[in-house]
Amino acid sequence: MITALPRLYVLVPIAFALVLAGCSEQKQAQQAPPAPQVTFAKPETRTVTDYDEYVGRFAAVDFVNIYARVSGYLEKINFTDGALVKQGDLLFSIDKRPFQNALDQANANLARAQADLDFAKSDLQRAQTLLDDKTSNAISKQAFDQRLQSERSARGSVDAAQAAVHTAQLDLEFTDLRAPVAGRIGDRKVSVGNLVTGGGGTNTLMATVVSIDPIYFEFTYDEASFLRYQRMAKAMGDAGKAIPIHIGLIDEKGFPHAGKLDFVDNQISADTGTIRGRAVVANPDAIFTPGMFGRIQVPSSSPHPALLVPDVAIGTEQTRKFVYVLAPGDEAQVPQMKYVTLGRQIDGKRIIVSGIEANDLVVVNGLMRIRPGSKVVGKPEQAPAPVAGAAPAAAAAPKPAN
Repeated sequence: MITALPRLYVLVPIAFALVLAGCSEQKQAQQAPPAPQVTFAKPETRTVTDYDEYVGRFAAVDFVNIYARVSGYLEKINFTDGALVKQGDLLFSIDKRPFQNALDQANANLARAQADLDFAKSDLQRAQTLLDDKTSNAISKQAFDQRLQSERSARGSVDAAQAAVHTAQLDLEFTDLRAPVAGRIGDRKVSVGNLVTGGGGTNTLMATVVSIDPIYFEFTYDEASFLRYQRMAKAMGDAGKAIPIHIGLIDEKGFPHAGKLDFVDNQISADTGTIRGRAVVANPDAIFTPGMFGRIQVPSSSPHPALLVPDVAIGTEQTRKFVYVLAPGDEAQVPQMKYVTLGRQIDGKRIIVSGIEANDLVVVNGLMRIRPGSKVVGKPEQAPAPVAGAAPAAAAAPKPAN
């Protein structure tokens, strides 16, 4: 026979369990972690200029094909393939002997024509004296006219001979082919001893020279950008002035090379809907080469104030960007999320086009500690400690506006 346990023996374990559970909840409440700390700061206000970026190619200001202007055997090459040449440097020499002979012959013909002219002038002068003597009929009017015609013919022969001399002199000069512009020359197209042809429609191409300094940078941009630039230039009163630009190469960070936009085409392409722009850049060290790709930065606005925050303060929610903003005070609080529109990056900071105000306290450190709906404790960001030996901040040079 089984005897039922007294009711008291059943209630005691239950009560004991409830007491233990209450103690556990109290212990957990006592051990709850404090609100995480984050660092906040106001956005930096800086005067900036907005820029558009395009890809383009460098092009030579001058591109010259060097052709033979006279025919003859190539006697000497006076440059190294790919070398930098100055304007007027001797590049090729063609055998001069046939052209020197032609010049000598032309000079001889000129001397003979000049002698004929001198005789014709003397003969005409004698005829004029006889004709002026009215007391004698030593010469007829017809004979005088014949001598006058001979003098004019001799004068024309001298002019023709002088022209032949000039032509022979030019042909002799053309045997020396010189650099028409300063720049870099390509490889030679002919070798010494070859017969080169000139003076006709099949002139021999000898080499090419492209100028290096300065150099053009050509790019295209769309119609909407063209209209924006036109209106901006008109509003700033800069219409017709060269717009400053900056260029960067494919292996460079940023845009370290300065130049000016000096030309915009006079029509928009009907095929692509774009217009061609051209900038000119100094190239004293021959860093840029015609045909090389590059990136160009063109100002798209006048200087204006902008708000900047560190890149680490910006979070991502699918396709939208946001920052967390705190209310003034040191108490624990739930940060407010604000969606923002981003601009370009400057010195590790990001321009905020819209979404925050200048007095907002933006969380700049500890973004990963924030959980939706949870509280945080904000602390102001500390200024970086001065470097030993550095000049005082008041004496430092002001940072140029971007």
